[in-house]
Amino acid sequence: MKFISHLDIVRLWQRAFRRAGIPLAYSEGFNLHPRISLAAPLALGVTSETELMDVFTTKLVSPHIFEESVNQQLPSGMGILQVYLITTILPSLQSQIRYAEYRVKVETEKDKKEIEAVLASLLSKEHLPWQHQRDTGFRSYDLRALVNDLWPISWCNGYCTIGMRLRCDSGGAGRPEQVAKALGFSRPHSICRSRLVLKTS
Repeated sequence: MKFISHLDIVRLWQRAFRRAGIPLAYSEGFNLHPRISLAAPLALGVTSETELMDVFTTKLVSPHIFEESVNQQLPSGMGILQVYLITTILPSLQSQIRYAEYRVKVETEKDKKEIEAVLASLLSKEHLPWQHQRDTGFRSYDLRALVNDLWPISWCNGYCTIGMRLRCDSGGAGRPEQVAKALGFSRPHSICRSRLVLKTS
């Protein structure tokens, strides 16, 4: 599932809702599309335990029926954990996201104290100039401004798992693989998004 693109994930949800018989609301205008919106795109290759989504329907649907009927239409590796009824006057999830938390597994021979020192060193910096190559060319930015917190989680057989809370809003989004590189590690063995932090959290 982690190798499915964001757009394909959206299409997958749309098909699952239709097959489950959910009465989706549609946008107005020339190109109609279902009013569903994921809180934050998930990068290719990253797994997640915490995605949030707004779904608008044309009539009231019981959260229990919604969850049960849609889960029956989803492939292995995807599932709805909880459904909440909310008022339509609340701001969108996209506008409320502030941080994303990750578990990042990296290969290392460093011990616990060395890892803690590396994390503390990055957090102590006021700025960390960074340059990242994209399809449109190089992009320069302050990587430190995108890192809210770092902490060690576990060690096992030459691997260490690091917790990262990275900025994720309209002003910028931290990328776990870039932070891992800044910490001196090679490309992460795995990345899992474990939590999305809302403005009201």
